[in-house]
Amino acid sequence: MLDLIISGGVAVMPSVTAAADIGVAGQKIVAIGAPGALGTAERVVDATGQVVIPGGVDPHIHCLSPIPFPGRNEDLLSAPPDQVSRAALFGGTTTLLDFVDCPPEIALQQSIEARRKDWANSCYCDYGLHLLVRGKPPLAHLDALREAIQAGYASVKMFTTDIRPNRQGRMIQFGDIWEVLQVVAKAGGIAAIHAEDNDIVMHMYEKLIREDRVGFENMAEVHNTLSEDLSFNRVIRLAENVEGAALYMVHVSAASGAAAIAASRARGFPIYGETLHQYLLYTAEDYRRPGGQMYHTYPSLKFVEDQRALWAATKHGAIQAIATDEVCCPLKVKLQGRRIDDTTGGNSGVEPRLSLMYTHMVSNRSYSLANFVDLVSSNAARIMGLYPKKGALAVGSDADVVLLDPRAGRVIRKEDLHETDYTPWEGQEVAAWPSMTILRGKIAVEGGQLLAAPSDGEFVPRKIADEIRNRPAV
Repeated sequence: MLDLIISGGVAVMPSVTAAADIGVAGQKIVAIGAPGALGTAERVVDATGQVVIPGGVDPHIHCLSPIPFPGRNEDLLSAPPDQVSRAALFGGTTTLLDFVDCPPEIALQQSIEARRKDWANSCYCDYGLHLLVRGKPPLAHLDALREAIQAGYASVKMFTTDIRPNRQGRMIQFGDIWEVLQVVAKAGGIAAIHAEDNDIVMHMYEKLIREDRVGFENMAEVHNTLSEDLSFNRVIRLAENVEGAALYMVHVSAASGAAAIAASRARGFPIYGETLHQYLLYTAEDYRRPGGQMYHTYPSLKFVEDQRALWAATKHGAIQAIATDEVCCPLKVKLQGRRIDDTTGGNSGVEPRLSLMYTHMVSNRSYSLANFVDLVSSNAARIMGLYPKKGALAVGSDADVVLLDPRAGRVIRKEDLHETDYTPWEGQEVAAWPSMTILRGKIAVEGGQLLAAPSDGEFVPRKIADEIRNRPAV
């Protein structure tokens, strides 16, 4: 007898979207059949009228991440894994990817072990970890990277900018990026790049401060489209000259970034783009709204023409994944900065991501259900070495299943969410909401009630598939 059958829904599977029953035993999907064809189970969940999808995969979040404010709150951290992962489950996301900060003065393995302790028995959903290499990586880091990638930390993030003038130490010089790319390529990993042109960004900070135009509403002049154009093309050109290299460009915010990715993919290079729901749904004009800091992340929001280009890129292939860049904090922290050089980045966005994207893709723009699932789950799983364990309704996959109910549309209110005391999506209407989230065969959220425990989440080691690294396969 099966443990669980999800019956009567429209299932979004890798090769077809159709009415189907999903059978679960243990932690896996073990059978998929026509409605009513799977026999009996300890429990049958009626999914009639609902869309059955694989659990969401958010490939870019930051828990317990420093969010200092110059002169005070220097030790402040973003919300811990239990808080963010609980909200993720309520919103239908079952896998999160965070970062191991790897400063040059600490041994790589020591940084990994410390980060694993942060997450152990503290996560309601499953999770993986990127490595975040910054500053001047010592030779010992380069040697340790190979072993770490092969141990399941298969993606390595690097910054081409320090982002703000008062937060030094993130940027890696291009010569060192070149060295890291060679190591990552040989080890079978993928490089995740935060690409902005540091010279342009820091010049614009200096220029606007000199002109006394320091309000955060001017942020798009600092973290501008030219910076994205220059930095994307430079790092892409570098990577295209490293045998076996593959790139994942995080939080693409501008038309110029999407165009650079598209041009590289047309040359056959294995490069993938991620954008954020902030960029798809807000622009730099929203900085002028009351509490406009709520909408900000780094790089800045851009303009209507960039937003149009990002939407187009989700259709023509320059953008494969929609993430959150989650930095969950209280409203007073999000609003504490008012200048271009002190505004807190990131957002609390992991819970409404799936429902917002369903609304703006399927309901408003006639995306297929398969396209929607690819962008919020399957593609990130494929690129980051989780597929088909994650991101698929398929026999043998983890039974991470979400019932998305189009009858449960609502207006988003902070009081109804489970992240923090604000949401940048306040007042937005969504056309559906998850009625049930299942993590590896266990019902984690049902009818608005949390049934999971913070010890339920498991670390998932990752290995990037050869097809992902050999060509633009997604």
